Amino acid sequence: MADADIHLYFDPVCPFAWMTSKWVRLVMAQRDYRVDWRFISLRLINAHIDYAAHFPPDYEAGHTSGLRLLRVAARVRAGHGREAVGPLYEALGNKIFETPVVAGDTPDPERRGTRAFVEPALTQAGLPTALADALDDTSLDALIQTETDEALGLTGKDVGTPIIHFQPPSGVAFFGPVISRLPGEADAARLWDHVIGLAGFPGFAELKRSLRELPQLPGLGVAPDEVGVEQDWHGGSRRTKR
Repeated sequence: MADADIHLYFDPVCPFAWMTSKWVRLVMAQRDYRVDWRFISLRLINAHIDYAAHFPPDYEAGHTSGLRLLRVAARVRAGHGREAVGPLYEALGNKIFETPVVAGDTPDPERRGTRAFVEPALTQAGLPTALADALDDTSLDALIQTETDEALGLTGKDVGTPIIHFQPPSGVAFFGPVISRLPGEADAARLWDHVIGLAGFPGFAELKRSLRELPQLPGLGVAPDEVGVEQDWHGGSRRTKR
C-alpha cells in the first residue's frame, strides 16, 4: 500500500499487538490515516530459542499458531489485496481476545492454528474458507521472515510486537507502544500525538519499563473495569531465562 500513513507489523496471537491495533483503529477514524497491516512472527524471531528452557508453558504452541495464522494472512494478501488483511486481523483478534473466558475452561493456544478456528474468521472477513489451506504452507514462511526482518531493521532486534512505522519510508518507527488499557476516543488521539512527538524527537531511542499489566481483554479474563495482574517482561516477551 504505497500511500499508507502507517505500517503496523503484527503477530495475531500477541495481546499487546491487538490492544495497540485497537487504539490505532480509533486514531485512524479521527485522523483519516491509512494503515498497511504487515507481518512479524514471534515464532520466527525466537526460532533459535529453546522454548522449554526459556519460556512459560504453551508459548511455543501459541507462537506456532501465530505463524500459521500469518501464513493465511499472507495468502489473503496475495490473492485479495493488502486491504483484505486488516479485516482478517480484526476477525482473528476478536475471536482470540474479545471472547470471554469460560469459567473452568483451559485455553488451548494450539487450537488457534487450526482450520476449525480460522475458517469462521475468514467467513467473518468476507473471505473464502479455502484460504485456510495456507495454514500448512511453509513456502510462505520466507515472505513472513522477510517482513519480520524488515520490521526489526526499523527498530533493532531486542523488541517484540507490534512495530509501527509512521509516514514510511522516511518517518519514525518504534516498538509499541505497549498499552494494557484502551483509551477513549479523545485520549486515543492525545496519546498518539504524544507518542509520535516523543519517538520523532531527534536522537530519541528508548523510554521503557518492563512491568506490564495483563491487558483489559475478555479473552484474557480481564474486564474493561478491572486492572490486570502486573507481570515483568523481558525483550518484549515472557522469557523466563535470557
